[in-house]
Amino acid sequence: MSTPSQPVIKCESVYKIFGEHADKVLKKSDGKVDTASLLEAGCIIGVNNASFDVNKGEMLVIMGLSGSGKSTLLRCISRLIETTAGNIFIDGEDLLGMNEKQLIDIRRNKMGMVFQSFALLPHKTVLENIALPLQVKGISTKDSMARAMDMVNLVELTGYENTFPRQLSGGQQQRVGIARSLAVEPEIWFLDEPFSALDPLIRKEMQDEFMRLQNVLHKTILFVTHDFDEAIRLADRIAIMKDGVIEQIDTPANIILNPATEYIAKFTRGVRRERVLSCQSIMEKHDASIDLSDITVAKDAVIDTIAEHVLSEQKPVAVVDEQGEIVGVLNKASIIQIMFGKTHQHLANNIPANNTAENQA
Repeated sequence: MSTPSQPVIKCESVYKIFGEHADKVLKKSDGKVDTASLLEAGCIIGVNNASFDVNKGEMLVIMGLSGSGKSTLLRCISRLIETTAGNIFIDGEDLLGMNEKQLIDIRRNKMGMVFQSFALLPHKTVLENIALPLQVKGISTKDSMARAMDMVNLVELTGYENTFPRQLSGGQQQRVGIARSLAVEPEIWFLDEPFSALDPLIRKEMQDEFMRLQNVLHKTILFVTHDFDEAIRLADRIAIMKDGVIEQIDTPANIILNPATEYIAKFTRGVRRERVLSCQSIMEKHDASIDLSDITVAKDAVIDTIAEHVLSEQKPVAVVDEQGEIVGVLNKASIIQIMFGKTHQHLANNIPANNTAENQA
């Protein structure tokens, strides 16, 4: 029996309380921090008892409204700020127990960081900006420039390597920031609202670029955003925060289908679920005795892309894995419920074969 792999990031009861008497207040609270009592003591809660793991190659998106504690949590895990209490482990190593030399080493060799501010040096070219962290590590100019050029090609800025930041668009500048953070080949990638300063069109393009890079690089990622649409588009799992507390941490599909609190439900109400959920999220168990349609759909296919095909079939449709094996079934009732809600389930029985949902509208 194989043992589960060790998480890359592990947080245990992490607290961050701002204020002169933070330690005393936390001790008196016995781990149950009340926001009102903190305010009376002149303190503000940033992170309240956060515990979770992030596995190798996983993208955990931390989201919440302004002041929810999402950026504070990211800064605790990267140790840009010190926690008030709790434990944080990186590949099993005690991050909070590291001295300054160890901390510098782990940041230079394991961590890459991208923030909302591009922070590019205006007097250096694209290539020089990307090569900078490598030169700080003591890598020769020749080798650092060669590596920087590889990163220019990776983020598809070939031809702009000798351009200065002021000559680039916002999206191009952000690509330089991403390339710079990747130049040191980090195992863990921290991104704090990296696309929030971009206009909607460029933001969508950068999300596409980011997903392309992750499919190539398979980094372990903590990505902070206040945009729920961005979170569900990018994440393997989402942690939604409110007043420093992680209200729910789960896959995008489970958060949409089973919001844990009314606060979480508010985020999901405006989401077009058929554009987010996959066949695997809503499929039913396969019963070998049931006669199936001749068509099949992939388990990872998004509902919106296969709905018309399923709705045009009288028989349930098989859901298959990468090897073509049946792993579940979809029927019209499931699609109708996802697209139109429970009150419209009766429509499933009234859609004739070979007619699309659009034709019935």
